[in-house]
Amino acid sequence: MSDPSEKEREQERHLMVESQIRRRGIRDPRVLQALERVPRHLFVPRHLWDQAYNDYPLPIGDGQTISQPYMVALMTEALELTGPEKVLEVGTGSGYQAAILAELAREVYTIERLASLARPAEELLHRLGYRNVHVLVGDGTLGWPPQAPYDAIIVTAGAPKVPPALVEQLALGGRLVIPVGDRWNQTLTRIRRLPTGELKTEYLGGCRFVKLIGAQGWQMEEED
Repeated sequence: MSDPSEKEREQERHLMVESQIRRRGIRDPRVLQALERVPRHLFVPRHLWDQAYNDYPLPIGDGQTISQPYMVALMTEALELTGPEKVLEVGTGSGYQAAILAELAREVYTIERLASLARPAEELLHRLGYRNVHVLVGDGTLGWPPQAPYDAIIVTAGAPKVPPALVEQLALGGRLVIPVGDRWNQTLTRIRRLPTGELKTEYLGGCRFVKLIGAQGWQMEEED
C-alpha cells in the first residue's frame, strides 16, 4: 500500500482543524490556517505518520512527545500573535510547535536541552523553509538572554513553578504561556507583563506535559 498523497495529507489536516480544533473553541483564523499549512506528519517518526493528525500526543524519542494538536492550538492562540513578534519557545522537541510559531511571528528562538532532538528538528525546519527559526541546545529554563526581551514565550513542558528567568525576559505587553504543577498534572498558565511592568496571571485549564528539566525547573535527580 502506497503512502498517502500530499493532497490526502492536506485533507487530513483540514479534518483535524475542523473536527478537533475549531469545534473545541479555537477561533483565531491565523492559528487555524497555520495548523492547516504545517505538515505535522513530518514531525513524528515515519511509522507513526498514519496517526499524526489524531488528537493525542505521540512519542518522538528520548522520552519526549509531540503535543496533541488541540493543545498546540490552545497554547498558540493564548500567545495572541499578530505577526511582528519575537517569540521564545522552551522545548523544541521535533520542531512542530516552532513551525506553527514561524507561520505566525517574525522571529522564533527555540531551545532544546537534548541535542538528539534539536539537531534533526533544526534540519527539518530549514528544509521546510523556516528561515526565521533559530535553534539552541541548552537549558530552556534560563531562557535565551542575548535575544531578550520577547513579545511571547511558550513553554512546552510542565514546570514546578514559573522560571524567574523567563519572566525577566518578557517584554512589556508580552505573554508567557506555561504549564505549572506537579509531575503528573499541571495548569496551563498565562502571565502578562502589563505596560506598567506589573504581572497578571490567568489560568487556562488543566493539562499534562512531560517535565521541564533545568536549573529553574525539575532537577535531573527528580526526573524519575
